[in-house]
Amino acid sequence: MTHQKNSQIGGSLVEYVNRASAQYPTELGGQSFDLVDIVHEKDQMVNIARIHAQQEYDRIMELVDVLQKQAEGIRHRLSMTDKIRDAEYSFVPKPGNSYWIVWDDSATVYRLSISGPESWSLGPPENYSYVAQVQMLGDHTWIEV
Repeated sequence: MTHQKNSQIGGSLVEYVNRASAQYPTELGGQSFDLVDIVHEKDQMVNIARIHAQQEYDRIMELVDVLQKQAEGIRHRLSMTDKIRDAEYSFVPKPGNSYWIVWDDSATVYRLSISGPESWSLGPPENYSYVAQVQMLGDHTWIEV
C-alpha cells in the first residue's frame, strides 16, 4: 500500500491510502475475499510437482530398460561374432543365410558348418557337438537363430 502522510483535509494531516495499489480491498462494499493459506498452497504446489516429476522419472526409467535390453542384444551379437571369427570354415558366409556353430572335439576348435544336425544321412560325426544355429546380418554381425 502506498501511504502519504502529507495530505491535509481541513487543516489536519490525514494518512492517505492509495486504494489502487492496495493488495486487498480497503473500503466497505469492496469485493469480499478470503485470506489464502500460504502453507497449504505451498504443499499443493510441491505435491503436484512431485507427481509430475515421478511420472517423468518412471517414463525415463522405462526408456532405460528398453535401452539396456538393446545394449545386451548388441553385446550378445558381438560375442557371437567374435566366436564365429575364431571358428574355422572354408566357405564365404552370406548375410541372411543360416549356419551352425559346431564344437569339434577332435581338433578342439569351433567350426562354422553349412550342414545342420538333421542334414547328415547317417547322423553328424561323433566328434561334433552342435552349439547353435546362427545367421549373419547385413552389418556382418551374427545372431543366434
